Amino acid sequence: MPPDPRGSLPKGHDDLHGNAPDQSQVVLLLIDVINDLSFPDNQNLVRRSVALAKSIAKLKKRCKKLGIPTIYVNDNRGRWRSDISAVLRHCLDTECPGREMTKLLMPEPDDYIVLKPKHSPFYASPLQTILDSIGARIAIVAGVTTNACVLIAAGDLHVRDFRSFVPADCVAALTERAHRRSLDVMKNSFGANTGSSARLNLARLRKQP
Repeated sequence: MPPDPRGSLPKGHDDLHGNAPDQSQVVLLLIDVINDLSFPDNQNLVRRSVALAKSIAKLKKRCKKLGIPTIYVNDNRGRWRSDISAVLRHCLDTECPGREMTKLLMPEPDDYIVLKPKHSPFYASPLQTILDSIGARIAIVAGVTTNACVLIAAGDLHVRDFRSFVPADCVAALTERAHRRSLDVMKNSFGANTGSSARLNLARLRKQP
């Protein structure tokens, strides 16, 4: 059976049995935004997390209006069960530093959810299959942290020949220095656009051939 020209899925099996019904060359990838933020030296990130979440939520709302699908790519927690509900319950606990960020960025019924075992959004995950089915070639990346999972996502997208956007106001690191240095790497080494989300012309991206 000849390969589908959009990706690795063979013709006749490119709809994932209806589980990836969108068609869009642009996708929004939300990296680890369902997050308890419970790690060392988290004070600066926790302090900025609500403003960060509001910026991401605003971007997501703009994407949704234009039919750009959102894919949550999130760490699993504890023993592997591929259970986003359990991750949500944990991160919404009143004791979690990331509770307010999680509340602002809860997945909606028409969003996609991928739970990853490592830093990379692609390693041992179905993300590539979903992107192929949707027909995506442009990715907007938001989430945490700029110098770890977001940086790795940008590199992974680069080697897969995606055009990528990493809005500086929609990602964050533990320190401002780490944030800025990582944005520079993504811009200079991976060709990512790192301007603010307000400057993203989503309608133009959606229409590009």
